[in-house]
Amino acid sequence: MAFQSSTRIGHIIRNAVVFNIKNWHDDMIHSDSLLQAVQDLFSILEQRKIDYVLVGGVALLHYVEGRNTQDLDLLMALSALEKLPELRVSKKELNFVRADYNGLQIDILLTKNPLFKKVHSNYSKNQQFLDRSIPIVTVEGLLLLKLYALPSLYREGNFIRVSLYENDIATLLYYYQPDVTALLEELSPFIMENDLVEIKNILTDIQHRINRFK
Repeated sequence: MAFQSSTRIGHIIRNAVVFNIKNWHDDMIHSDSLLQAVQDLFSILEQRKIDYVLVGGVALLHYVEGRNTQDLDLLMALSALEKLPELRVSKKELNFVRADYNGLQIDILLTKNPLFKKVHSNYSKNQQFLDRSIPIVTVEGLLLLKLYALPSLYREGNFIRVSLYENDIATLLYYYQPDVTALLEELSPFIMENDLVEIKNILTDIQHRINRFK
């Protein structure tokens, strides 16, 4: 099952920006430039043969309906990022970089993180998206990334993102029914035991929700 396979990524991001009331004080003409920024960025990635994987909300739209996003999420090595001087970095952490490209916010997960590297290597495939072939994370890869992030989001008390991530996980599990046991085995070497227990509890709750629809 694949949704939105021919959706233009730029329109997804532009519409999310335009319909977010927090952005209404900004110059709305700027939102139209996001379309060109997205097209230009993917052209650069292709021309320079940048090794990346599309993840996050836009990648999720390839598999399920209804998700909204205002940014672009990519998975790549720091050495690949260094080939993109056009990106203006605003935040840099050990495993994460936030950058701007002509008004387009880009969140980059760095493969310096062992789990991110595994997802980059083992959980991606080329798909037709934005009228071109783009490496997109698989359903299992999306689940690994979202499950990995949940414990820290709980510790931060980030209720909104926790709700979004849990809904994303529930939707992917409902439609695709992946092998959850195998995913947990893949995830376990990269997280603390307490976090693994918490993730298992979250998955149990989600499965109860899914069972109500059967």
